[in-house]
Amino acid sequence: MAGKAFIGVSGWRYTPWRGHFYPKGLAQARELQFAAGQFPSLELNGSFYSLQRPSSYAMWARQTPPGFVFAVKGSRYITHMLRLRKVEQALANFLASGLFELGDKLGPILWQFPPNLQYDPALFEAFFRLLPKTAAAAAKLAAGHDERLQGRASLEPQRNRRWRHAVEVRHASFVTPDFVRQLRKHGVAWVVADTPKPWPLYEDVTADFVYMRLHGSTELYNSRYTSEELRRWARLVRAWRDGRQVSDARLITRERPPVRTGRDVYCYFDNTDKRHAPDNARELIGLAGDPAA
Repeated sequence: MAGKAFIGVSGWRYTPWRGHFYPKGLAQARELQFAAGQFPSLELNGSFYSLQRPSSYAMWARQTPPGFVFAVKGSRYITHMLRLRKVEQALANFLASGLFELGDKLGPILWQFPPNLQYDPALFEAFFRLLPKTAAAAAKLAAGHDERLQGRASLEPQRNRRWRHAVEVRHASFVTPDFVRQLRKHGVAWVVADTPKPWPLYEDVTADFVYMRLHGSTELYNSRYTSEELRRWARLVRAWRDGRQVSDARLITRERPPVRTGRDVYCYFDNTDKRHAPDNARELIGLAGDPAA
């Protein structure tokens, strides 16, 4: 059975989109509702910069239709400030900040690391062991939140379901089969991240889903993808969704992942400084459904 493709954009509140992607005169409070009607998924970035409130997550869930999915960006306090050291308390606070309010609309959690963080196998092993793989495990960790969340913590999952995690790394030291094996061991997805920066761009499959971030191929967070570029991304989406790999995939290792009939694919356009992300996302949705593309 094939997986599903969740193609959307990173964030949804951008001034240049008003009057272009968003209809002229659309109230800002209705932008999420409009975007969720165009795309099956969005990447939620505010959680990267600060702890959000349960009321915000609950509101976002109400404003989106059944079957919609949010990818949630993990706290930069964990990835950029603590740099994965002594993160138990910070992780508990992040988990208690409202993620359970999304219910079945919670998709993968994205952990993005800074370009100067090098691969430390022991450090990442400890982090991967700590990450909750189910809602019940997340609730157990979240119960250890500190006083900052007293009276505003969300601790009750709507039901016990599997949680997914993905990592976006930006240092060349991660380009090793050892890291790919470690990701596969823990079922964590390698983020396929396209960017003009000299950050690793590889297409190894390491989990039962694939996570893509398209930041712009020639200008970071800005440049528009051409139809030719999008046709290749569409081939990859279709292959991964069907449990295959394309012959020209950029791989760290030729070691094959466990065989699957299909994988869910989450793809978010982050070339958002101008107006390109929504246009590119809609075009890729069309191409990914067209086997001739």
